[in-house]
Amino acid sequence: MRHFAGLFQEDPEKWGIIGLIHDLDYERYPDEHCAKTREILAERGWPEDYIRAVVSHGWKVCSDVEPVERMEKVLYTIDELTGLIAATALMRPSKSIMDTKVKSVKKKWKQKGFAAGVNREVIAEGAKLLGMELDEIIAETIKGMQKVAAEIGLLGNL
Repeated sequence: MRHFAGLFQEDPEKWGIIGLIHDLDYERYPDEHCAKTREILAERGWPEDYIRAVVSHGWKVCSDVEPVERMEKVLYTIDELTGLIAATALMRPSKSIMDTKVKSVKKKWKQKGFAAGVNREVIAEGAKLLGMELDEIIAETIKGMQKVAAEIGLLGNL
């Protein structure tokens, strides 16, 4: 999220916080995902735009809040995409995001059994919402993940 904030000249701190908290309810309340987040954040006085961004990432899955703002659209798109990219990186001999390429992700994309829990339709729809080509959104997501490779356990053994 911080990478995309920079790309779109937005506030990387705000976008980073949104990315950090977006699944805060998932482990404890998987059947109430997004709805419980709204409740938790509202009780604590979080700004509505933060709450809306987090809730909208579950659009058509567990939320009826459509992503409208750019930050919301990015989160909606890359939430699923980061899972596919991470799985692709871990299948590489290096187990690293640092040498993961768009071509590799696209190859895995076509294998429906690979990372089967990743909703490819959400990614494709999100890219359209953002007005970006799929290759471009994959490339930028890889770049963003590379910046934090060690923190997300994808530095591997290059």
